[in-house]
Amino acid sequence: MGTLISNDNSVEKEIRRLILAGNRTYFATVSLFRNRLLSRATKIILYKTLIRPVVSCGAEACTLTEKEEQALLIFERKIFRRIYGSKYENGEWKSGTNRELEEMSKGKNIVKWIKWQMISWLGHLKRMGEDRMSKKIFTKELEGTRRRGRPRKIWEGEVERDLQVWGLRRWRVLVADRKKWKDIVRQAKAHSGL
Repeated sequence: MGTLISNDNSVEKEIRRLILAGNRTYFATVSLFRNRLLSRATKIILYKTLIRPVVSCGAEACTLTEKEEQALLIFERKIFRRIYGSKYENGEWKSGTNRELEEMSKGKNIVKWIKWQMISWLGHLKRMGEDRMSKKIFTKELEGTRRRGRPRKIWEGEVERDLQVWGLRRWRVLVADRKKWKDIVRQAKAHSGL
């Protein structure tokens, strides 16, 4: 997924394509997820190392709408339901509710993971040299006219809003120090508000 996105439909199509790629990855490794010798914790690690990177590939470089965030959360819950399975309660089998799955994953879902990646990418991008292509694309003013309708959210504005939700105000000063920024990203992972 590129840094410059031309319209709303291209991002939505890209998210759908990434979710389909995640499905293909899951079904390519389904024997591991169905294996009864592997614990649930091991299967979660497999999900985080094999499937989640495929689904979120390049997503840190674009803004997500509510619809796209919900599509990613639905995909992740589908995988978690397959990992955790159903439980026998009061004489019938039940799947875990969304709230139960959220509690099992300790509130760390794929959308929050993408936001952490966005914060990390912001630091990398701000420290990057002016001659790098990513920096040129980030700072370039676009020419021409845009399509009708409401414009997409600005990437930097979305990341800045996430940092304000987290309570970080002086991020432009802190981003210059790589070690401090790495600590900030680590602390953001622990924050539940993102």
